[in-house]
Order: sequence, then C-alpha cells, then structure tokens
Amino acid sequence: MTFQMKYSIEQQYLPPQTLRRPATKNKGIIFIVAHDTGNDGSTAKANVSYFCNSANEIAASAHVFVDDHNIIECIPLNEKAYHVRYNVTTDNELYGCNANDNAIGVELCYSNKRGRIDNAEAYKRYVWYMAYLCDKFNLDPQKKISGHNELDPSRKTDPYKNAFQAMGISRQKFLADVEAELAYCRQLSNEDNKEDDVMKLQKWQKDLIVSGITEFGKLKGADGMPLINSPQAWIQKVNNGTLTVHDLAIINFAVTSRQVVK
Repeated sequence: MTFQMKYSIEQQYLPPQTLRRPATKNKGIIFIVAHDTGNDGSTAKANVSYFCNSANEIAASAHVFVDDHNIIECIPLNEKAYHVRYNVTTDNELYGCNANDNAIGVELCYSNKRGRIDNAEAYKRYVWYMAYLCDKFNLDPQKKISGHNELDPSRKTDPYKNAFQAMGISRQKFLADVEAELAYCRQLSNEDNKEDDVMKLQKWQKDLIVSGITEFGKLKGADGMPLINSPQAWIQKVNNGTLTVHDLAIINFAVTSRQVVK
C-alpha cells in the first residue's frame, strides 16, 4: 500500500556529534510525540536555524518542525532526538520504552499573538506529516500518538493545552484528523496508481507502439539475443488495452540500453 505525498519534506540536519544531535541510532520507532514549539510566531526554518546555531548548548531537540510552508526534518528519523525528559515515566507505562529511544518528536509552529503563520495551513501539514509517519512505521494514530503534555503533565502544556487550545483543536479531533488523513492518502494514492498504471492510448498511439515493437523485435543486441523479448506478448497488451507505464518503461530500457547489432 502506498501513501500520497501531498507535501515535500526537507532534510536540513543539525551538525552531528553535538549535544542536540549526538547521531546515536534509536531503537526503532514505536510511537510519535506531538509537540508545539512554545515559541509563538517562530517558523520551521527559524527553529531549525536556532538549533543549528546552538547545537552544543543543550541536549534538547526534535526530529521535525512543521509550519504553513515547510516540513523540515532536522534529525534523521533513525536517530535519537532529546524531546522528552528521561526521568518521566509515562512513556514507559504506555509504551514500555523511553520516548527519546523509540519515538519521533514532531514540533508544530504556530502564531497566536505573534508572527504570521497561517495556523490552518500549518495544522493541515502537521496532520499530514503525522499520517505520513503512521504509514511509514505502521502505527495506529489512535494508539501511537501522545502529546508532550500527556507524557510530562507537570511541566509541559504542548500541544493540547497550548497551540491546539489556541486553535480550538481537541485531542479527539486531532487524532481523528490524522486517522482520516492516513486513510485518505492511502486511498488517493492507490486510485492514482490505478489510473496512471494502465495506459489509455489512442489508435494512432497503439499503431506507433506496435510498429516500433515489431521492428525492434527483428533486431538483435550485442549479446546476440533479440532486442525486445517476446514482442508478440507486448503487442497483445497494446491491442487489448492492458499495457502499463511500467511495461513501456521496460521496453524503452531494453531498446536504449542494448547495443544494436544489425
């Protein structure tokens, strides 16, 4: 099953072997932690830039920052990021592991009283990226996403009691939105693949391809083998309307990669 890549994901990694990014491999992704930056109006690029410039000041970080324009991964998803304190126990109680060892930390950038971030657009991207992670790591959004404030309630308010509260978004709505986005992007991608896979050819296009396959099928490559194997099978696929984009790519590769010997 594939997933629809609605948005681009940028990689702008922090310097390795630093306090913020020790470049230590994580122990496998078991869940996701939803954060917000707590920095009203600060963009994804600004946050990543700050983390880069202060890479050796403190062992605190996150894997990803999301705003209304950018989704930036600043720590590789197979590495640890220090986004939840080790001395909290909720993550161990819920998942049997520490968040820094087995979870991806995703920061939402927002505007409340400062900045010009379009919160609605940032939220869309944030939800989509969460769905993307759930697809990538085969996670159930309803069971495998925790808010930072849920894991460390005595110290943290993000995101449910901070950015989400300002945006009027409840925990139930957020998780339901991620679940719906996951299902939608999987379905959309599968529909796109079905539509794009089988080629819809006009008669003149069919004639052109059949003629080309017929002629190239008579030629031999440098290895003495036919330039196109089983040309009649390909021609049958053209004529009965089952030729796919992948099929045509194979034919093109055979023709262009083999040296023709007449």
